[in-house]
Amino acid sequence: MARFTLPRDIYFGKGTLDELKNLKGKKAIIVVGGGSMKRFGFLDKVVANLNEAGIETQLFEGVEPDPSVETVMKGAAAMRDFEPDWIVAIGGGSPIDAAKAMWAFYEYPDTKFEDLITPFAFPTLRTKAKFLAIPSTSGTATEVTAFSVITDYEKGIKYPLADFNITPDVAIVDPDLAETMPPKLVAHTGMDALTHAIEAYVSTLNSPFTDPLAIKAIQMVMEYLPTSYEGCTVSREQMHYAQCLAGMAFSNALLGIVHSMAHKTGAAFSTGHIPHGCANAIYLPYVIKYNSKNPVAAQRYQTIANSIGLDTVEALCHKIDDFNKRMSIPKTLKEFGINEAEFKEKLPEIAKNAIGDACTGSNPRIPTQEEMEKLFTAIYYGEDVDF
Repeated sequence: MARFTLPRDIYFGKGTLDELKNLKGKKAIIVVGGGSMKRFGFLDKVVANLNEAGIETQLFEGVEPDPSVETVMKGAAAMRDFEPDWIVAIGGGSPIDAAKAMWAFYEYPDTKFEDLITPFAFPTLRTKAKFLAIPSTSGTATEVTAFSVITDYEKGIKYPLADFNITPDVAIVDPDLAETMPPKLVAHTGMDALTHAIEAYVSTLNSPFTDPLAIKAIQMVMEYLPTSYEGCTVSREQMHYAQCLAGMAFSNALLGIVHSMAHKTGAAFSTGHIPHGCANAIYLPYVIKYNSKNPVAAQRYQTIANSIGLDTVEALCHKIDDFNKRMSIPKTLKEFGINEAEFKEKLPEIAKNAIGDACTGSNPRIPTQEEMEKLFTAIYYGEDVDF
């Protein structure tokens, strides 16, 4: 038996932030990241719309990029003090991901973080609150997914939390928020969305329900990401929808080792944090070549290539390389700036951690320790993947 789960309602289009005026409830805690949502007036609008709906609000501000376990615990404590019946998260993937984890500890204070690391092991939520997500970036699609990524900085590891319980009840996909993104963020989040869609399509858990969403998202990203990067507002809007489609696909089909590798290297090196979307963009063409040794995966990559007017999987990889170059994304970890000595020292550990990541299980090929180390090495130096 398979399962396909989406939010109860998805509101999309310019100005849909005003749908908050129709929300039914008593109290809402608003979880937000840095200052951009406040600076551009979106946070004030959220508060005003909720107040117009007769809902009392409280802010939890300052969720950092790649939210930490500590921030999650602080937010859960604030929720227990305020006792909201709605959790409203606005911003990029970080505040929404953090709020999802806070939700579990709000409803179940005795839960330990370690209890949630096992995929699909969350307790039943919605005993105290429902969840509404408003994305401001066009990549993570956490507003429609059963996933949250939380970082343990002491261990240098990102943990992908997975459970259909944390799929939001309501998503408001308003492209007005995405127009404020700087170009580098457009590039990283856009390539994250492309990775979501491609990995969902070749996942061993793909289905007739997820395939159309994944293919459509890939086509839209290929068409609109370059001009979105250049600042076209029409393309920004279409990318905001494309990433949402990709999210609906991967939330149900799951992902693969591009994400496993990105999760386990983002915070691993002292010489430079690797933004999640940037890591995905670097790793994606190498992983496509690795996975293509599996004949089923090779055929599905071929279908992806054909769907965007390309003849071969090799051409698909070249297309991704071209996108990365056009948007100033490095081709290798060495080019990114990761110290070679540190890379070699940590290689066995990050390879082991990547294999153990929750996303590895649905990858078309399950790499051995030796293969994962060879793959990371190829990515570090820009070598061809022929194994």
